[in-house]
Parts: sequence; C-alpha cells; structure tokens
Amino acid sequence: MNASFATPEGLRALLQRLHDRDSVGYWAWRHDPEAERLMQFTIRKYRSLARAHNCEPEDSAYAAFEAMRTRAVRCADDPWAVITRAVQVSLIAEERAAGLLCSTAQARRREVMRHHDARRFGEDETGFLELLAESRGPSPVDPARAAPRLEPGETAPTTAFEALNLVISMFVALGWPSSSATCTLDYIATRLMEAGDRHVAHAYLRRDLAGRVALDLDRDSWATVLRIVLGNPDKAAAATRAGVGVLAMLVCDWKVIDLLADDGLVVEIRDSAPKVARRIDV
Repeated sequence: MNASFATPEGLRALLQRLHDRDSVGYWAWRHDPEAERLMQFTIRKYRSLARAHNCEPEDSAYAAFEAMRTRAVRCADDPWAVITRAVQVSLIAEERAAGLLCSTAQARRREVMRHHDARRFGEDETGFLELLAESRGPSPVDPARAAPRLEPGETAPTTAFEALNLVISMFVALGWPSSSATCTLDYIATRLMEAGDRHVAHAYLRRDLAGRVALDLDRDSWATVLRIVLGNPDKAAAATRAGVGVLAMLVCDWKVIDLLADDGLVVEIRDSAPKVARRIDV
C-alpha cells in the first residue's frame, strides 16, 4: 500500500490532523477514512510481531492506537519507531499477563515479570514425580538417595506416605467405612501436597463445598476432620498438639497408640464419620 502515512513525515501529518478537533471534530478517529486505512495498515505491519508474542494482530493495533494519540509520537523524529517500541512493550505485557494469570498493568511491573508462568499442579510431570517421590520416601533403586544406615536399636523414620496410611487405619478402627476414610484422607493429602503448606491447604479445603459433598460429609464433620488431620488453624493453638494435626505428628514419629490415648480425639473421629444412608424395604 502506497499511503502517505507509511512514511514518518506522512504519519506525523495525519496524526496532527486527527488531533486537531477544531477541523475534524471529536469523532475523527471513528469516522475518518484515512484513520481506518491507517489501522488496517498497522495490523498488517505488526502481525508477525503479535504472533511472536502469542497475541492476536488486533492487539497490536490497539497498542499502536494508544501510542498514536500521545504527543510523544507526534513530536518524535521517527513516529513509527516510537510506535513499534510501544507495541512491542504492550505485546510483551499481554503475553506475560496471560502466563501469570494477572492483569496487563501488573505484568508490566518489574517485580512481577521475573516470576515464571503459572502452572497447574501435575502439568509438569517432572515436578509431580518429585513430589510423589518425596511423599513415598527414598527409592531403593536409587543409591544416591538411599536412606542413611541406621544405628543398632534405631527405627526408620515415618514417611509421609506411611503416616497417611496410619491415619486412614486409625479412622477405620474408630468406625469410618474403609472407602470413605481412604477417599477423604487421600483428598486432603492431595490438596496439602498441592498447597505445600498446612494453613493454606486448610483454608482452601474449608471452603471446598464440592469436595465435601462428594465425600458425603456435612459441614461440622468436614471441619472436624480438617482440624484433626491438618491441625487447628487458630494461632493460639499453633504450638500445641491440636495445632499440629495428627498427620504431622505421625511424621514426627508419634505412635498411633499415643494418639488413641486422647479420649477427646477418639470421640471426634468417631462422631465425624459419614452417616451412611440405609434403604428401607417396604
């Protein structure tokens, strides 16, 4: 397209004319035929740049339009050079915002841009396998990560996987159906592994209505199970056994028999069991 605005001076003249509202009116950008051709030219000009940043060509046109309305572009020695740089910066921010799951304004900040893109749990197979390996303890086939040799009389520490099985067994022994206890504790452990922090996992699970309904637990039973397994989130109980939770206590080599000596804990686990519906034959 041989258009006057393809050159720096031609573009400057067009922008100055569109900026002069006394001669072209307030809606010049919307109704002026040359302004429309300018935006079509801009889309074609920056199409490859937009695709390089995983954006639509129209995104580059919007960024260019915002730059063209500024005085800095009209007064620049090379208006197209300034617009190109503005479009590039905007497309980079759009790409980072999509990856970070945040607004474009936040993605422009230097302290935010240095973070890696958001990833769903399990999307990175390597990361998932590492977490799974950590939960199950050292692998016997990997001599580099083999467990240290135990001294005479010492017992191997309880792994997170073993602790979870102990909690499931304890719930079953106190009246929970085996399938309900396994599904409930596995669900809580999975969310804990995703969050990486007991308090974050507790806050998320407390509001997880879909998970609670799927596990057939009422609100009181669900809150009790979370408090027993993950600990009481109250800061006043942080340094107590109730604030730690039975899962962490078993990982710290507490014994199940010591936990069952707590009558209050036994009653809470028994009373929080799901109420199994019974069909009445008439």
